[in-house]
Amino acid sequence: MSDRELYCDTCESVVPFEAPPCVDGHGAECPELICTGCGAAVLIATFAFRAPRLERRRGTTRTPHRRAA
Repeated sequence: MSDRELYCDTCESVVPFEAPPCVDGHGAECPELICTGCGAAVLIATFAFRAPRLERRRGTTRTPHRRAA
């Protein structure tokens, strides 16, 4: 079990969170955490991903928007 102090929305303060027994084999690095004060559960995103790039269509150009006078 690992303890981390995080802000809990339910308790409205910083409290220790701990990882419950993990059936997925993560051990102490489990992304699921439980508030020791109220029992609220949180999931910590432990990965990063690259946002998709938008491709420009060929033959189109960007023109600035102009306001009518």
